[in-house]
Amino acid sequence: MSDDHTESPFAAYLALLAGGAPADAYERPVLRARADGEPPARLAAVERAKFLALRVRAELEDRRRREAELSALFATAHDLAGLRDVDAVLQAIVRRARSLLGTDAAYLTLHDAIAGDTYMRVTDGSVSARFQELRLGMGEGLGGLVAQAARPYATDSYLDDPRFQHTTVIDSGVRDEGLVAILGVPLQLGSGVIGVLFAADRRSRVFDRQQIALLASFAAHAAIAIDTANLLAETRSALAELEAANEIIRDRSAAVERAADIHDRLTELVLRGGGVHDVAAAVTEVLDGRVEFLEPGHGPASAVERSRAEGRAVRQGDDWIAAVSAGDELLGALRLRDRPGLDPVDRRTLERAAMVTSLLQLARRSADEAEQRVRGELLDDLLDAPERAPRLLRERAVRLRADLDTPHIVLAARIADERADALADRQRLWSAASHLAATGHGLAVARDGGAVLLLPHGPSDSATTTARNTARRLRTAVHAPVTVGASTPVPAPAARPGDVATAYAEARRCLDVLHALGRGGEGAAAEDFGFLGLLLTGTHGGTHVGEFVTRTIGPVVDYDARRGTALIRTLDAYFAGGMSPVRTKDALHVHVNTVAQRLDRVGRLLGADWQSPARTLEIQLALRLHGLSPTLGGGSS
Repeated sequence: MSDDHTESPFAAYLALLAGGAPADAYERPVLRARADGEPPARLAAVERAKFLALRVRAELEDRRRREAELSALFATAHDLAGLRDVDAVLQAIVRRARSLLGTDAAYLTLHDAIAGDTYMRVTDGSVSARFQELRLGMGEGLGGLVAQAARPYATDSYLDDPRFQHTTVIDSGVRDEGLVAILGVPLQLGSGVIGVLFAADRRSRVFDRQQIALLASFAAHAAIAIDTANLLAETRSALAELEAANEIIRDRSAAVERAADIHDRLTELVLRGGGVHDVAAAVTEVLDGRVEFLEPGHGPASAVERSRAEGRAVRQGDDWIAAVSAGDELLGALRLRDRPGLDPVDRRTLERAAMVTSLLQLARRSADEAEQRVRGELLDDLLDAPERAPRLLRERAVRLRADLDTPHIVLAARIADERADALADRQRLWSAASHLAATGHGLAVARDGGAVLLLPHGPSDSATTTARNTARRLRTAVHAPVTVGASTPVPAPAARPGDVATAYAEARRCLDVLHALGRGGEGAAAEDFGFLGLLLTGTHGGTHVGEFVTRTIGPVVDYDARRGTALIRTLDAYFAGGMSPVRTKDALHVHVNTVAQRLDRVGRLLGADWQSPARTLEIQLALRLHGLSPTLGGGSS
């Protein structure tokens, strides 16, 4: 066989290389030589030519891939250099990292110098909210190790890789995201690490050296882009601050003039006995915004409390809040609307207006207290002297702007927990109740360690709602939980004063029931309890209610608490369905066998005679008490 024939396999493979043929095409010359019956030497030459051609093809493919990666890297670096916004830079980095390596997700964490850890800053391809909020301590997980060691790390199965310090939080986040293979490289500026860039897949994958080097090279460009964007942002911020400072200087003289103007106006208001709304109107004219007075319990409670604690006006959205207080007592607040920017002079003006308002409020209170005492005397007569002439009661009520010929309800209020300053608390309770009654054209008086209120009751009003609202408003004024019990309506207190005393006794019973059920600090009406109210405030009182519930159904309550079962709910449905397993399973939407198994468990917990008439009555009553106050019963649960 000639040399020409010996060299022909190489010529064929050169043609395949020149044409960019796929890898499987390189097997055809070998198959053809075997089919033609070529001798072994010829077949070996063809095999050798195939091997060399495939090596050349792999080298060419690798070079093309490197050229494409370098081209993409340079294009990405160019794009990053053109971005100026930090968020836009970070978004572009993770998006390009994901594209460069062809992964399912990419994400970036930044170093938190104060907390000493790294936090998730931006993601691309992520679907888990928990994963997007991860924080990695130095050395924790793959990312924490990259940040600590300042060098890349890769794993083809993170959750199974023992090289990393696994934590429950990090592993849960990775598991939620479904990530398996992860590559992390440091974002370095000089010798410091400012963050970590990740590329990750939701399947097992081995990241080779070239891919690690590619992402590391990209991270170097990204770190510079981040630093540049941060410097630009700081520069823009500094320029903005300089401009704002110049604006403040220009406005300073005008602010001082406004302060002098409002000082003169407020002084005049105090001298001529103006009211709080006059103060608000005067400040509105001076400041560029609308000022309003807020009664206690109105407006943003957190902002008012913060202002009272700090003794300063505080910002709330686009508004400013200045608490009006005297000592520890909150008298209301001033709200300046639609003024997100407020210079120190105007802020001080608002605070001074709040101080003047507190003085006017205290002056008004002195006048109100005299009226409150008169109101209290009238209510005392209604409670203690039912024989008083209705005509005289009506005349006294008219002078106090109260109409005792319309339906009213009686509310008994008491501070839920006595504290060291109980006397001061009771004084604040009486003051708050008197103010509440006066604003609602009702009456109030201090009595039996608490306060009694007689308030108008409309046909559409709910005694329960009135009791709850009163408890909430009194709690705000007193700064302590207040329990409120309400009676059924009294049709005409002036015509039948004796009904007021009866209603007060009913409200007191309701209040006692709330305390017996462990619901101090709430409001409720007599209608909320039915016969249980009479039971709990009867001869034996309510002190042993918890013991009764624990003794009767405590084992079942404990079992539910420990096992997460529904035996109490099953018992409720069983008795509601006339002790019929069929109706019980319909109510619970379970199989009748499930009901039977649960009832069998109840029998083992409560004893074999639990369905006897005497026991069922006790169990049903205990279930009702437990439903009214779940804190009763339950032994160790």
